[in-house]
Amino acid sequence: MINLHKLTTEQRNPLSMNLDQMTPLEIITLMNQEDQHVIQAVEKELHKIAQVIEWTTQALKNKGRVIYLGAGTSGRLGLMDAVECPPTFGVDHNTFVGLMAGGEQAFVKAVEGAEDSPTLAKEEMIAIGVNANDIIIGIAASGRTPYVIHGLRYANSLGCKTVSIANNANSEMASEVHLAIELVCGPEVLTGSTRLKAGTSQKLVLNMISTASMIGLGKVYQNLMVDVMPTNQKLITRAENIIMSATNCTQDVARTTLQHASGKVKVAITMILMQCNETQALSMLEQAQGHIRACVKQ
Repeated sequence: MINLHKLTTEQRNPLSMNLDQMTPLEIITLMNQEDQHVIQAVEKELHKIAQVIEWTTQALKNKGRVIYLGAGTSGRLGLMDAVECPPTFGVDHNTFVGLMAGGEQAFVKAVEGAEDSPTLAKEEMIAIGVNANDIIIGIAASGRTPYVIHGLRYANSLGCKTVSIANNANSEMASEVHLAIELVCGPEVLTGSTRLKAGTSQKLVLNMISTASMIGLGKVYQNLMVDVMPTNQKLITRAENIIMSATNCTQDVARTTLQHASGKVKVAITMILMQCNETQALSMLEQAQGHIRACVKQ
């Protein structure tokens, strides 16, 4: 029988022993107070998170991928972070990849027993051709999920950089990776419900990893999403607003230049700032490895 009693994420929170007798306001006040521990837990790991971002950025520059491994809530958070990167940063769907125990269908309906499989993660990683250029980030609140642990072991055998994100200290996962991020937020208000503080802390860290990695690849100029994909009317308007903010041009100029830039915001901004055409802007950006600021400095 699995012994979960030593895991912080499975312990009972003494402040919520009478949770079933509290009013809605009392419940959410306690939840809000407990959520403060999430920020503190993440803050303690910032130096480790920064190291991971250096690795992920380098992996992406080397044509590798960032691959998240998880089950349940952790798997859903990894998959969600991965699928949000293409529209936000203009990368393809093979840049950030979310692998979840039970497959993508488990996102909406749990696949029983999938997280206990010692072979499933390896099979899925083989199917997508994981190689030494990729970095593998295992996510599990408990830090002991077999699906994730065996996936990390396989990644290590390939020579991949490996990272774990867990919500218990000195977890089993931590001994399997090059770097372990441990987000110890304390017992949940609802005992064992790691979709609460544990899940929130994981989401914050994944936000940091994907966003900062994309900044490192030149997907951001100032604090603007310059590789956003204008795939609907709202995003077209946002793209025009980004161009206007970056260059202080009029909306007419932004709209016209975006059209001349084949719908690419970054190229349009470079065209305006450098007073050049699309071909010249593309050449400058290639030399600057995609960074608008580097083009301006030149």
